[in-house]
Amino acid sequence: MTAFRYRALDAASKESSGVIEADTARAARNQLRERGLFPLEVSNVTQASQARQTRHRLKDADLALLTRQWSTLLASGLTVEQALAALIEQAESDATRQLLAGVRSEILGGYSLRSALDRFPQAFSTLYRASVAAGEKSGELAQVMVQLADYLERSQSLRSKTMQALLYPAIVACVALLVVVGLMTYVVPQVVSVFQQSKQALPLLTRGMIFASDLIRSWGWLALLVVAGGVFGLRQSLREPALKRRWDAWLLGLPLLGRHLRTLDATRFASTLSILAGSGVPLLSALDAGRQVISRLPLADAVATATERVREGQPLSRALGASHQFPPLLIHMIANGEATGRVDELLDRAARLQQTELENRTATLTALLEPVLLLTMASFVLLIVLAVMQPIIEINTLMK
Repeated sequence: MTAFRYRALDAASKESSGVIEADTARAARNQLRERGLFPLEVSNVTQASQARQTRHRLKDADLALLTRQWSTLLASGLTVEQALAALIEQAESDATRQLLAGVRSEILGGYSLRSALDRFPQAFSTLYRASVAAGEKSGELAQVMVQLADYLERSQSLRSKTMQALLYPAIVACVALLVVVGLMTYVVPQVVSVFQQSKQALPLLTRGMIFASDLIRSWGWLALLVVAGGVFGLRQSLREPALKRRWDAWLLGLPLLGRHLRTLDATRFASTLSILAGSGVPLLSALDAGRQVISRLPLADAVATATERVREGQPLSRALGASHQFPPLLIHMIANGEATGRVDELLDRAARLQQTELENRTATLTALLEPVLLLTMASFVLLIVLAVMQPIIEINTLMK
C-alpha cells in the first residue's frame, strides 16, 4: 500500500486534509468518497515529500522526541510498520505526518527502514541512517534507537543551554548599543548646541563627542550597510573550502573560543563514533560518518587523514593523535578503549565528559561577559556625561 496526501470537501463544503493509505490514487479517492468526502487533490506522499524535502526537515527537538517515542514503541514489541502508524497518529504537525507516512509507504512497498530513510536525507542525517542500518542488521533496532534518542537529547540540551546562557548577554549588548546610539543622536546634540552658540572654546572630550555624534547621525546608515554587507560577503566567501579552512584554522587558534570550538566538534565526533561502533558499524564507515558531523575543516581533514592511516593498519588513537587537533582526553580514552576492547563505551564517556566541560565553560564565560558588558556600557555613558558636564563646570569656574 502507498500513502497519499489528500484535500477534500465534506457535505457542508468544509475543506479537510490528511493522509490516507491505498494501493492506487484511484482507490484512495474511492475511500474518501465512502467517507462522505469529495476529493479535491490526491497525491503520492513519497513523491510530494521528495519534491519538498526542505519542508520536511525536522527540528532537533522534534527529531529527538520522535526517536524517543519510536524506540519506546519498538521496545514494547511493535513492528516498525506498526510503530510508524502510531507515530503518524501521534504527530501534531502535518509536515511530520507526511514525512512518517512517506517512510511507512516505502516500508510497505518492500524497502528496509534504512532504504526508506535514505529517501529523506534532509530529515534524517547520515549518522541516523547508518545507526538504523546497523540496528536492522544486528536485530537490536530498539536499543540503537534508544542510543540515538539519548544522543539527540544530549545535543539538544547542550544547544539549549548554550543559547540560554548567551541570551542575557545578547540582550544587554543590544540595550547598551541602543542607549549609546540614542544618547549620541538625540541627547548630545541638544545639550551641546547650547555651548556651541556661546562661542566658547569647548574641551577636547566635548569636541570629540560632537564629532562622533555628527558622524553617527550623518553616516550611521552607511555604517550599518557596510557591516551588513561585510557579514553577507563573509558568509558567501566562506563557501569556498580553501578560505573556510583558513578561517576555521584562525578560529581554532584563538585562546578561549578556539578551545571551545575544538571541544564542541570533538564531542560530536566522539558521540557519533560511540553510537556507530556500539551498533556494529565498521570503523572506517563510522569514521566517515563522524567526519560529516564536524563543523571545522581542519578537524574534518584530520579525521580524513586518520581514516587513511587506520585503513593502512594503524590504531585509531595513534592515527588521531598524530594530527594534534583533538583534545588529549579523547585520544587517551580511545587508546584505553582499544586496549580493553571497550572503545564504544569509553568514547561515550569521553563525549559526556567533554559536554560537561563545554557547559561549565559556557556558564563561566557568560558569567564573566555580563559584568564586562555592563562596565562597557557604563564607561560610554560616563564619557558622554563628562563631555556634557565639562563645559558647564568651566562656565561656573569663569563666573566665579
